[in-house]
Amino acid sequence: MRAAVCTLLAVLAGMLAVPAFAPVGWFPLASLSLALLIGLLERAASVRSGFCLGFAWGLGAFGAGVSWLIIAVSRYGGVFLPVAIFIVFLFCAFLSLYPALVGAFYMRWRRGGLLVRALFFTSLWVLAEWLRGTLLTGFPWLAIGYSQTPPSPVAGYFPIMGVYGVGGVLAFVAALLGTCAVGWEGVRAGGNWKIPAVLVGAICLGGWGFSRIQWVKPDGSPLAVSLVQPNIEQSLKWDSEYFAETLRINVELAGVARGDVVVLPEAALPVTLDVISEDYLNELAGPVNKRNGALVTGVFTREGKRFYNAAITLGKGGGQRYAKTHLVPFGEYSPPLFGWFYRLVSIPMSQQSPGAANQPPLALLGRQIAVNICYEDLFGSELLFSLPQAGLMLNLSNLAWYGDSFAQPQHLQIARARAMETGRPMLRSTNTGITALVLPDGSVPAVLPAFTRGVLEVKVSAYKGFTPYARWGNVPVLVVVLVGIVVGAGRWQAFTTARFQGI
Repeated sequence: MRAAVCTLLAVLAGMLAVPAFAPVGWFPLASLSLALLIGLLERAASVRSGFCLGFAWGLGAFGAGVSWLIIAVSRYGGVFLPVAIFIVFLFCAFLSLYPALVGAFYMRWRRGGLLVRALFFTSLWVLAEWLRGTLLTGFPWLAIGYSQTPPSPVAGYFPIMGVYGVGGVLAFVAALLGTCAVGWEGVRAGGNWKIPAVLVGAICLGGWGFSRIQWVKPDGSPLAVSLVQPNIEQSLKWDSEYFAETLRINVELAGVARGDVVVLPEAALPVTLDVISEDYLNELAGPVNKRNGALVTGVFTREGKRFYNAAITLGKGGGQRYAKTHLVPFGEYSPPLFGWFYRLVSIPMSQQSPGAANQPPLALLGRQIAVNICYEDLFGSELLFSLPQAGLMLNLSNLAWYGDSFAQPQHLQIARARAMETGRPMLRSTNTGITALVLPDGSVPAVLPAFTRGVLEVKVSAYKGFTPYARWGNVPVLVVVLVGIVVGAGRWQAFTTARFQGI
């Protein structure tokens, strides 16, 4: 098969992974996408070919999956559309280096039987995704495991091994299927499809079995929470002439909310706290004060020349703050050597400072609530420090930057993964959507339609206990990955031989 045809097939295989994620949710396509990639790699002839195939797969997956970044750069960042498309293309090309390196290393070191090859590909894939979510502050969006939220049969592995482990399970299944599909000689000689079929069946059955385990349990009586969705269009949010209307909408929605805790989203007050009058804050919190409740709202805070994307509390338990720790590069701060980017775009509040690490949960009405703001909930291991103290998790977001796109349902799917990993409900208050309640089993019993103005009233219990992932994080998965790479590359035999020879 010609190299150009294989490269095109790899691009299409990457694009095929995107509808596996929300909002489409055809989760089997994720396995099929990776199976096609491994099938192409098995037919490739060189390390260079492996690199190009992995890179092409990445361009297809990221180009289609995060194309909504163009909306933020062009429509709201003020960049000429062709330039915005080129900037996002460069970003997707950078992300594509990770699967490209998987392809290259697989071609360089693959050896052994069917299971060894599958383990080797899986280990490389998981390591690459973990590095993509870690290096240079990380961008783990579209980690393949996110596509496997319920009803996927492997969703039961989230509380045990987290999103990277679930991605590894998926990659292992795909490697078995892809290698068999190309008729690799090890399958023909070893007795057809029996072993792969049994393994895939066992993996799916194990996922179903683990999903029946109750890792955590409710703690105390349910709490009435009102999640506010103001639905203020992004072009108006920073408009000084619309500022008074923004304040009025917040007061109106907080006034009709009935919960003991009322939550407004990220940057609901799109200015720094020091310029907001005390009278307005009293008006905003007035209704919850009357019923001895609490209010949480997103606002920017200032300390000298530094300012923070924060959440503050008013009413009972007032005076607490949380400042966003994991900032968005190019959106909330400029990485070194990229000052030119801000000469191209116009992004308000774009030079923020990170909050302190390991900030305590908010103590509200007898519950401990761990706050994360927007992008922070992509980093599951960073949310574990608040456990087991926190019984609830709260995400404040503003995805209006990305218009009516895949960004909103994809972000809700990420929240579902976080709830399963931590064994804690995730409450989401967003500007334009998707405002929702997510339970520890990954279900979404209550949700507001996107791009509607309203208040979602929910009752939710705090939870206590540890999932295995909450206790150990990504460490067990990374240990297995390193062992898999050593075994898959044939280095273990070389090491043991040298050891016995006294070297």
